[in-house]
Amino acid sequence: MFAWIPVSIAAASFQTVRFMLQKVLSSVTLSPGGATFARFLYSAPFILAGLALYLAISGQALPPLPLAFWIYAAIGGTAQILATVCVVALFKQRNFAVGITFKKTEVIQTAIVGLAVLGDPVSLGGWVAILIGLAAVLVLSRAPDAAGAWWRHLTNRAAQLGLGSGVLFAFSAVSYRGASLQLGDLEPAFRVAVTLAAVVSLQTLFMGAWLGLRDRDEIARVWAARKVAVWVGLTSMGGSFCWFWAFTLQNAAYVKAVGQVELLLSLLASVLFFKEKVTGRELAGMGLLIVSILVLVLAI
Repeated sequence: MFAWIPVSIAAASFQTVRFMLQKVLSSVTLSPGGATFARFLYSAPFILAGLALYLAISGQALPPLPLAFWIYAAIGGTAQILATVCVVALFKQRNFAVGITFKKTEVIQTAIVGLAVLGDPVSLGGWVAILIGLAAVLVLSRAPDAAGAWWRHLTNRAAQLGLGSGVLFAFSAVSYRGASLQLGDLEPAFRVAVTLAAVVSLQTLFMGAWLGLRDRDEIARVWAARKVAVWVGLTSMGGSFCWFWAFTLQNAAYVKAVGQVELLLSLLASVLFFKEKVTGRELAGMGLLIVSILVLVLAI
């Protein structure tokens, strides 16, 4: 019944490492678009090979993939591409931990999108958590050296990128759950493998075509950075598989709520690995967001 909880924690752990690697790539070698493309390019071969191996061992064939499946997969894949670009760009505006915290407003937005698109219900406690989370966003939206009224800081570039990524990740999470549900009563791991393979294939094609038209040199830089980028692909595969698996088992908003353990992991990464300073205001904002997560989990 609660298998989705450790799976969600594993997904958050993989994702923290992957974003750390993408931050390194974007600050040293690649543009935000290139760092995003590296994620899909270097995970696609492993994901497709894993699905092929599963089919060979199990003797099963690919299930029918209805039009609704592809629509959900395309919407989710595109939203995730744009969201990842926003997060990587955000890392250049604020420190690693705060960048991840802005992104984590997705849990609140996922609840709203899931209700609107799939009819996934949210309890009264869930809506209380949403209000607490909004307070956290107001605290985090103010840059350390900024002055003026609080509402002005919601329009700065860091806030726009962070909130934008949250909205886009919310749509991707709900869309992935919608795509997986189109596959009927297949065992969860098989549904995950098929959905993930379809989505990553679309994302690799989309990003490859976009960079081919806009910046072909960036594709060469992605290949040149393969010694680090291949680890982005591997951690992306692990994280995506776990996220997709959890989405097949539980309401996407609740999955994302448990996945907020990533906040603590990102704080450790920010201080211990990137040697970045975290201010008292930023810690207060993260604390509020963690409270909103706990309220949401207790409301399940």
